[in-house]
Amino acid sequence: MSTILECNSLTKKFGSKIALSGVDLKIERGQIVGLLGPNGSGKSTLIKLANELLTPTSGNILIGGQPPGIETKKIVSYLPERTYLNDWMRVHQIIELFTDFYADFKPEKAYEMLKRLNINANDRLKTMSKGTKEKVQLILVMSREAELYLLDEPIGGVDPAARDYILKTILGNYNENATVIISSHLISDIEKILDYVIFINQGQVVLTSSVDDIRDEKSTSVDALFREVFKC
Repeated sequence: MSTILECNSLTKKFGSKIALSGVDLKIERGQIVGLLGPNGSGKSTLIKLANELLTPTSGNILIGGQPPGIETKKIVSYLPERTYLNDWMRVHQIIELFTDFYADFKPEKAYEMLKRLNINANDRLKTMSKGTKEKVQLILVMSREAELYLLDEPIGGVDPAARDYILKTILGNYNENATVIISSHLISDIEKILDYVIFINQGQVVLTSSVDDIRDEKSTSVDALFREVFKC
C-alpha cells in the first residue's frame, strides 16, 4: 500500500487556541479509517485542512504527495458536517451540477442509490427532512470515483435505521484502492466497517492501530478501548 494522506508536525491555531498540535500521521490507501475523538478534539479541523478549507499554522499536510489544492480536489470527495446544498434546487439539478463539476462523478450511480431509497430526483431539497437531505448529500459524495473520501460526522444527525443505510452505502460505493476517512464520536455504530482507527484528543493523536490488532492484542472492541482511553 502507498500513502494517501500524510501529516508532518501539522499545527493549526485559532488565535491562542490550538486546534491541532504537531500531528505526525500516515494513512495508507485501500482502507476505511475511523478518525475518532470527543467533540472539539480536532477531527473536523484535520479534515478541513485536508480539503484546503483551512491552511496550517505550521507543518504540512499532503494528499497523494501533494499539498491540498486544485490537483488534490480532483481526487478527494468531501462530505462536510453540515448540509451545504441549496434548498431551492431539485435533486436532478444538483446531480447535473456535480456531473459538470467533477470528471469522476457517476450520475448513473447517484440515480441508482436514489431509487433504492425511494427519493424522487424531481423533489426540491426544501421539501425533504434533515435525514433525507443528508442521504442525498452522501449519495453525491459516494457517486464520485475518488481516491480519498473525507466524511465528517456522516451519521451524527440521523436515526439508527438511516445510519445502517449510510454505512452500507459507504461500504458498497468505494473501490478497494480508495481510502475512506470517517470522523465520528459514535464509535459503536461505525466500528463494524473500520479497518484502522486514529484516536485524537485535544489536537493530538493519542493512538493509531488496525482494528484487528486492537481485537487480537488487547482483546477488546474499539468502542471499549475508546471509552477506556477517553474515560467516557
